[in-house]
Amino acid sequence: MIEERAVVVEAGDGHAWVEIQRRSACGSCAASEGCGTAALGKLWSGRRIRVRVIAEEPLRVGDEVCVGLADGVLLRGALLAYSLPLFLLLAGALLGQVAFAGAGEEPVVLSGVLGLGLGFLAVRVLSKHFQDDSRFQPRVLRRSAGVLATSVLSQP
Repeated sequence: MIEERAVVVEAGDGHAWVEIQRRSACGSCAASEGCGTAALGKLWSGRRIRVRVIAEEPLRVGDEVCVGLADGVLLRGALLAYSLPLFLLLAGALLGQVAFAGAGEEPVVLSGVLGLGLGFLAVRVLSKHFQDDSRFQPRVLRRSAGVLATSVLSQP
């Protein structure tokens, strides 16, 4: 399970909106000074991401929680988002090469770009299909210890 700390910014019935501080793992690497990925990580670090999560217990704005995503969900999403358009790009180019054998490179390139566009469209349709499936949604795992202690002390 992939876990991350977050702060509740909006609470609803059965769900909540949380903000997660974006962090990079590049800070601990010895080669981070000369690495392009580390430079991009520094550029994007410090920004907050707002995410809708499933919350089975009632939450209040300002609660600090631990949010989790099931194992494999991130990998499946990345494979869908990256490999499907790439596969359809290659399939379109190969189909264009077979269909327009003596016509030059332009129809092959055009059919490859058409395949890429169809891949992006397929990813969009499939992602909307999985959007409401609770198996692919992040969820609140637990409240942070500091929040629990203040909640217990403030109750009459």
